[in-house]
Amino acid sequence: MSATQAHRARSTAVVLVAAVTLAGCGTKREGAGQDPDTPVHVRLYGSDANMTNSLRNKLDGNPGLLSGMTGTAPLLKLPETFKTRLRSVDASLADFGYAAEAYDAVMIAGLAAESARTVEAPTVAKFIVPATTGGAECDSAATCLPLAKSGRDFAYRGVSLSRSGLTDQGEPSSASYGTLHFGRDATINDNLTEYVGAGDERSASTAAAPPPAANPNSSSNKKRALKVGALMPHTGRLAYRSGPRFAGAKLAVADLNAAGGVLGEPVEWIDGDDGTDAAVAAATVDRLVGLGVQVIIGASSSSVTKAVIPKIAAAGRILISPSSTSDELSAVPDGGMFFRTAPPDTLQARALADVIMRDGPKRVVVVAREDAYGMGLQQNVKADLVAAGMAGDDIALLSYPASAEDFAGIAAGVREARPDAVLIVGYEETATIVRALAARKVGTESGLAGY
Repeated sequence: MSATQAHRARSTAVVLVAAVTLAGCGTKREGAGQDPDTPVHVRLYGSDANMTNSLRNKLDGNPGLLSGMTGTAPLLKLPETFKTRLRSVDASLADFGYAAEAYDAVMIAGLAAESARTVEAPTVAKFIVPATTGGAECDSAATCLPLAKSGRDFAYRGVSLSRSGLTDQGEPSSASYGTLHFGRDATINDNLTEYVGAGDERSASTAAAPPPAANPNSSSNKKRALKVGALMPHTGRLAYRSGPRFAGAKLAVADLNAAGGVLGEPVEWIDGDDGTDAAVAAATVDRLVGLGVQVIIGASSSSVTKAVIPKIAAAGRILISPSSTSDELSAVPDGGMFFRTAPPDTLQARALADVIMRDGPKRVVVVAREDAYGMGLQQNVKADLVAAGMAGDDIALLSYPASAEDFAGIAAGVREARPDAVLIVGYEETATIVRALAARKVGTESGLAGY
């Protein structure tokens, strides 16, 4: 079967996926045969990839369908000064999702290179985790770079890594999540946002940094700048919400340079697109490697990150993702070259399950895209809902190909399940799913009222 034929077959199978999944979960089909004009009011939930103000722009003419939608995202209460500085980089920012994580990814890379006294990626990689653990705490380029230059142990406590450092696996040991709410104007009501801590600070690494390079002014290091490349989406299904990540990364480069640069040289920023697509990302990695980039920030989606890690490891470059959250990434062989400032989805799943259970639903449908991010979070949320007391038979799991564009089958499956809660784990296609649900008269009461 050709790739095109396979794509068509998978897209056609969406209706079948819905029916089979519902049957396999043992969900009662009380909606079968019901008057299709009878509205099915549900509580609508989202996750980090779709709980953003940018989503309303994908619902031209009907942004009110998002009214009442609730969800979670790795989020902390950002200082207003940080938001203002981000807007000085990109005045068009509608929200700040993963801006702090992107900022910290670049900052950690710069501090690690200064501590290592080299820009050689395999050596710098050994200093990434130690830059966030042990020693004197510091929170900026201005306060951390002098410690790194003097060879002192320090612990970077930046914008997102404010509570604790990275684990031995190179991912956050703790995180902050925000519970977000779309208001009647289809924008997130910041006044209702709640912040909840997650993770275990005791899981942070205790490993010490190795000895630095012998001579920072040796011929192999002298006049070599640290080059940081972007592997984040200008195009593809995550492009609509990647602005904050680019702004955060560029701001960190500016701050490092304002504090004197790394090893006496300005840090260089080289732009790049991951396309929310493995093939596009692979080509960008090749280009960045060819340009001598030592540290790459990205990718944005977990599936793309997973796809390029082998290439990164083979090239001996560092990859730090500010937004890839799939649990699978914790165990992907990476040669010690992959890190992330985004917390793994085991933490978000617990936060999501808690938000859902607070509303007391009797039956939940979890709709997810078929990739590392969607499938991982879907399974984790179900496990946490069951652990919280919900019967497994009352949780239906529906999925769709990541390239799908028609969600009529998914909407039919959701309506047939007669849920009182629907969680959508998706990217920008979430808008199309919400519209498909509304066409079947499934949605929040306030959202359907204006449809």
